[in-house]
Order: sequence, then C-alpha cells, then structure tokens
Amino acid sequence: MTEPAVEPTPLGTVHHLDDHRATRAAATPMPTSLVKDTAPPASVGDTIPEQPRQPAVDAKPPSSERLRRMRRAARWGHRLATHDRTRGVVRVAARHGGYFVGGTGVVIKRAWEGRTVAVHHRMRAMALAAGDHAAAAEWQDRADRFRRERHDRRIELIHKVPTMAKSAAIGTAAAEGALLLVGICMAVHDRELHDVVAPTLAAIDAVRALCWFVGIAWGPALGLALLAGLAHLWRAGHKHETAPAWARPASAAAEDIPITPSIVVKALSDLGIPALKKGIKEMADGAAGMLGPIRLAGCGIEVDVTLPSGVSTEEILGKRRKLAENLNRHEHELHMTIPPMPRTVRMWIADSGALDEPIGPSPLVTDPDMTADYTSGRAPWGQDLRGDTVLTSLFQRHMLITGLSNQGKTASLRALALWLALDPRVEFRIADLKGVGDWQMFEGLATVLIQGPTDEHVIAATEMVEEGVAEMGRRIDLMRELSAKGWSQDKILADPRFIPLVLIVDEAQVAYGSGAVETYVTDSGAVRKGAPYGGSKADSRYFQGVKKVHDQGRAVNVTTWEGTQDPTNENLPKRSREGNHIRASLVLGTESQARMAVGDSAVDAGAAPHKLRQGLDKGTLVVAGDGIKLAPGQPSVTVRTHFIDGDAAKEIAQRAKARRTGIQTQTAEETAQDVDHLTTVLEALGDGKRIQTQEVLRRLISKHPHAYGGWELHDLTRVLREAGAEPKATRADNGKTGVVCVSRALIEAAIELREDATEDDTE
Repeated sequence: MTEPAVEPTPLGTVHHLDDHRATRAAATPMPTSLVKDTAPPASVGDTIPEQPRQPAVDAKPPSSERLRRMRRAARWGHRLATHDRTRGVVRVAARHGGYFVGGTGVVIKRAWEGRTVAVHHRMRAMALAAGDHAAAAEWQDRADRFRRERHDRRIELIHKVPTMAKSAAIGTAAAEGALLLVGICMAVHDRELHDVVAPTLAAIDAVRALCWFVGIAWGPALGLALLAGLAHLWRAGHKHETAPAWARPASAAAEDIPITPSIVVKALSDLGIPALKKGIKEMADGAAGMLGPIRLAGCGIEVDVTLPSGVSTEEILGKRRKLAENLNRHEHELHMTIPPMPRTVRMWIADSGALDEPIGPSPLVTDPDMTADYTSGRAPWGQDLRGDTVLTSLFQRHMLITGLSNQGKTASLRALALWLALDPRVEFRIADLKGVGDWQMFEGLATVLIQGPTDEHVIAATEMVEEGVAEMGRRIDLMRELSAKGWSQDKILADPRFIPLVLIVDEAQVAYGSGAVETYVTDSGAVRKGAPYGGSKADSRYFQGVKKVHDQGRAVNVTTWEGTQDPTNENLPKRSREGNHIRASLVLGTESQARMAVGDSAVDAGAAPHKLRQGLDKGTLVVAGDGIKLAPGQPSVTVRTHFIDGDAAKEIAQRAKARRTGIQTQTAEETAQDVDHLTTVLEALGDGKRIQTQEVLRRLISKHPHAYGGWELHDLTRVLREAGAEPKATRADNGKTGVVCVSRALIEAAIELREDATEDDTE
C-alpha cells in the first residue's frame, strides 16, 4: 500500500509540527484497541469534535547525559586518586624523588664547603656565640691558612701549563724518534725501505683502534656513570633523610637505638665545641675514660661525663637540645645536672616515649589506712625520673608552687594538703582566689575557707594572713615565757597551743595584682584611703603579712603555702618568692621565669622548668629546696606528681574529717550584696537616737570591712534615701547642731514598712 502523496509546501509557508503529525496519523491505519469502546459509533453526518492538542513531550536533553558521564568520571577519578595503591605509589615516588633532590643539595653543599672556607666561618661563629674566643681565633687562622694554600695551588697550576705542554711535545717527539729508530732497524734487517715508517703506521692504527673502541663503549660508560652518580645522590639523600616526613616509611629504628658509650661519645663530639672534639680525638682509649659507668635509673639510664680540659659545664648545659638529638632523643627526655665532682655533667637519658606514660595512682587513694605526721612524716608526692618515690617533708617549711595556667598547679598543691589533713593536729586556713570549687572538699577541715577572685575575697585573704601574723606574735610571746620557765624547744612545740597552722593561698597572683585599698574615717569625720590590701609593693598589707610569716613563722609552726601563675616581679615579688623553703615550678615560658620560680643557682645547675612541654607535662614539677631528699650536690629534682581527681580528693577529705571533731569552717565572707543595710545601720546606731552620718559610716567600716570598706558618705546616703530613711540635718546626741545625722526612728520605721510589704506579698 502506497502512502498518499503530500502536496509540496509552497516556499515561505510554515506549517505547525502538529499538522505534520496529523497528516501522518491520517495516512497510517490505527491499530484495533483491545478495550471495548463504550462510545456509540459516529454517523456519517456527525461532526467529530476537535480533540485538544496534547503538549509535546520533549526528549531528554543531551546535556543531562553528558553531565552524568562527567560525574561518573569524577567519581572514578576520585576513587583512583584516593586508592591505597595510588597513595603508596605517590608516597614512594615522593620519597625517592626527595632523596634525589635533597641528596643533590647535600653533595653540592659538601663540595662547596670542601672548596671554600664556609665551614671555618660557621665554626668561628659558633665559637663566638659560645664565648670561646680562643677557638674562634683558631678557626680564623685555619681559614686564612686554607686560603693561602688554595692560592698557592692555583698559581702553581698556572705555572705548570707551559711546562706540561712542553713535556707533551718532548714526549711525542721522543716516542716518534723511538718508532723511527725501530723502523730503521727493521729496514736494515729486511733491506726494505718502507719498513722505516711501519712502526709509526702501526702506532697510528693502534690509536685509531683505541678511538673506535672508545666510541663504541662511550654510550654504555656514560650511562653507567650517570647511574652511579644518581645512586650516590640517592644514598646521600637517604642518609640525611631529605624526603618529606609524610613520604618516609613508618619506622621506629632511630627511636629504639639503645644508649651505649660509643653513642654518648659521638653525641658529645658532634656538639660543635672545638675543644671538646679535639680532646675526644686525642684520647687514646676512644674517649671511654671520660664516661663513668652507665647505670639503669628508672625508665632510662644515667651516666657521669668528665669533660676534657678547656671545656666548661655551661657549654654542655647550653647545648641540651642538640645533645638530645644526637642521642636520638627528644629534648625533654634528656636531663643534665652538675654533680659534686668538678668539670663533670650528670646526664639522665630516658627510654624513648617513657615519659609520656602516666605514673600510678597516689598512695592516698590506694591505701585507705594511711596516716600523716606533720613533725616526722613525709608526704608521697610522686616519682622522680628514675622511678623512685618522692617523699616531701612539710615540717616548718614555707612552700611556693608556680607555673603556667592549667598545668596542674592546684592539684599538686592540694595533694600535699590532703596528706597533711590526715594529721588532726594541723589547722588549715585556705584562700582560693580562683573560686571554682577546687578546695571545696576542705569545708569542715579548714577553719577558714575563702573562695572567689574579687577584691572582697582579696581583702578577706589579706585579713586571714594578718590573723596568722597575729597568732604568730602571740605564740612568740608565749614561747618567750615558756623558755624563761625552762621549757625545751621540743616541749614547747609539742604544747597544744603551738599546733601547726598552715596558711594556703592559691592563685596568689590575684592578691599581688589587686587594687583593693583600705578605707577609714578620721576623727574629724573625713573618709581617707589607707594602705592597699593587695599589690606587690612594700606597702601592700598582703605582701607584708606573707613577709612577716616568712621571717618568723616557722619557729612557732606557722607556715604559708602559695600557688601562683606566671612568676614575674609584679605577680610574685622577689622578697616573697625567696622566703620559701620549697620552691617548685611546672612548665614555664622563659628562662627568666624559671629563675624567678626556682632560683638562679638551681637553673645554673641544670634545673629547666622552661624546657617542659606545655600541655604534655602536666603535673611535672622541678623542685628546689630542702623538703625533698636530693642527691649530693644536686640542687633540684624533677617530680612527676600523682594526680588526685575531685572525687578521690573528696573521699580522702572525708577520711580526714573522721579524725577531727568540732571544726566550724568560716566559708562565707560578707559582701555588700549579702548585707541587710538597714539592720547593720541600726546596729551601728547602738543606743543613740541620732548619730552623725560620718560616725555611722566609721562604725560600719570597722565592724563590716568586707561590705563597707570602699564606701563613702554618698554611698550610705543613697542607700538610706532609697529605703526612706535619708539622713537629715538636726541636733546630734553629742549636742552638735546643724549636722547631718541618721535617725533611729526613721530606720526602725523603714524596717517596719519593709516587713509589712513582705507580709502583704506573702498573703
């Protein structure tokens, strides 16, 4: 069946797409539907209604398929790039490429230093930095001698060029003469004239053959030379670990190297100290004689090094980091001190990673039956680097613990107080100027517990210290009386009136930096400012109180413990820090801070709290003083203290409370917000009906210094005005007229009105 012809469309006529679809639909027979048509068949004359046109369904645009392919390719690319094998290949390529590139730099530097005086200048600069001017002069002489010898070699080479050319010409002529002589002999023998040049021609053929062989072997030889050069560069880079750290294979070979005498000697020789290296080189026994026996000491080893003549201990102590790296250790894993022997350095070298392992729990936690004795006992504080238990005597010793914030200062100080609390004879008076509850477990143990960082808390802490000074004075007077009666020192201190009194101030830098000032009223009624409560200057009441206890307190069992941050002259005055018997420091930022914390002599002898790692060495203390048993001649010891958390501290405090009875802790210091002003003013009036306002303020300040220490007349007037009892000018009880007085009747009326308002609100 042929399709009906379609009339051609005139040029320029545009038909709709639906017209073409309709034409094709009319020419194509419709398939018979399987569903019965319920509509009646149309008759011939009926008009078929026009069906609504369905919108054409557009085909999926080709860009969507292209986008899907791109996404699929991106996923495959990401999967390929992040695959373990791909990473391994990249790591290997980067590692060996780093060896080649870094090795090239090493070889070039080595060649440059071998032909120049760069090494001499570097060693001279190091000697000058170390203060060794003799070594610096020696290296300068070596550099000058090297330059002269190099210049002489170059001049000699220039002079040898004509001589070498002349020698080459003479040698060539001699060789040719010898060949001609041999040829003449051959010609005479064989009676052939051409035999005269036969040896010369043979020599020319030999040279030609040699050139042919070199031309054939030149390519392989050049390739082998190139491979040998690349191998040399790779070995140099591999030896110096020039590849990136992320590309190097994970290996602990360098960290696990044991410490042997040869390693110690090599590490000392490579410190860059000319006199030390020269002395080691001149020793006939390989410098083994400079080392004492290597002893196992806790989680490491200990060895004494006797330095050669001309090498000072300060030079070795100043190169601690380089020496530790030469020993394949981190800086914190090497500790150096000066023993009693002259020109000797004692080195303690930790096992790799041993100092990062925590120590065990405190005996206070594991032994519920532990007791304490202030006079003869020693507190278990932690372990030294050798792993031995560190016991601390607290008998009549002032103590200072300092360090950066959040490094374990409060926990270290509190651990000693918890042990001492197990002795029921000891009285504690504590001021926690941080006020976050670190000392809350001492409520019921301490007779005074101040917690807070405000000026009011500093005032309370100052008065606590001054009360300790007053108690110290009473005990000194009593000691004189008892001594006059013939009492011995031991008998006096055993008297209950001389029980140990420990004044603890945590975060003492708050007190040394406070601007709280004493306020008082003169006899004329004027309000004046007196000495500051806090501050680091000599007029500070807190500083003077601590200084007085440091001067005389230990003789009568009155001691102070201070914990402070960031030791500086402002946060910790010199006179205050040097009055302590035990000075301990956690990690610090600078050497100057370390000297303020533990003293110049301890730092000069090797104490280095500024070398501890912030955040990693929490609770690690460098302790100097006489409270801890030290090795002979050793001024300090590094202690890894036991950490006692809050729950364990509360349990230990409960055990200590069970040993004591009848202790009422003064915990709430009065503040202006907690005081009922009307009631306190009524108490200040006493029996008087009208009291001058200045006199009332004076009585309030003297009776409630925490609440009214900083008040002036306008503050009191404002409070009374708001309560409806404003002071008015009238006759005072002392007969003065025309003065502003506080009326008792107005105060009582204001109190009664307030109570009535409270009852109405309740109803």
